[in-house]
Amino acid sequence: MSTHAKRERLLLADLLESAGPEAPTLCEGWTTRDLAAHVVVRERRTDASAGIVLKPLAARLERVQAEFAAKPYEELIQLIRSGPPKMSPFALKQVDEASNTVEFYVHAEDVRRAQPDWTPRELDPVFADALWVRLERAARVLGRKAPVGVVLRRPDGQTVVAHRGAPVVTVTGEPGELTLFACGRQDVAKVELDGDEDAVAKLRAASLGV
Repeated sequence: MSTHAKRERLLLADLLESAGPEAPTLCEGWTTRDLAAHVVVRERRTDASAGIVLKPLAARLERVQAEFAAKPYEELIQLIRSGPPKMSPFALKQVDEASNTVEFYVHAEDVRRAQPDWTPRELDPVFADALWVRLERAARVLGRKAPVGVVLRRPDGQTVVAHRGAPVVTVTGEPGELTLFACGRQDVAKVELDGDEDAVAKLRAASLGV
């Protein structure tokens, strides 16, 4: 049975292929070629991908990612589709599912929602629940830089605190939209924000995510 991560991987590859190498994305300064190179390096060059979270290694990551971005675009797409090499920790189904479900979903939307004619994607309930479970676990990390208190709320009333503080802004939306919001895509996430007007403005402009 296909996992969520595998399905999102193939969708991301299809979107990147359809958009072409020079299309814009929601990742500031990145074209689709840059985004494709990022995905490949993250899975295949763990010696460099640590620079994503460790600033002293960021320069090395930038060099390696530039090297991959210079490869033929079609090659990058195929590397994404085929998945990580067998020796990569991402080759383990459990690791792939835990690490890549949200990663690929968000990046697929980075491609989709950078286009002027995008429309919201309707997620099946099982996948929506899977995203919510992951959001519950990661909410405090994703919301750690929020300048105000943040509560994420599903339409059915389930909530998770992303950041403690006052005043509090409640962000309501479907799990996929809340995931995008918490990952720093506030401008395109289809959510409703309830709270003090100034606090809402600060949260919309905040640097959220990893």
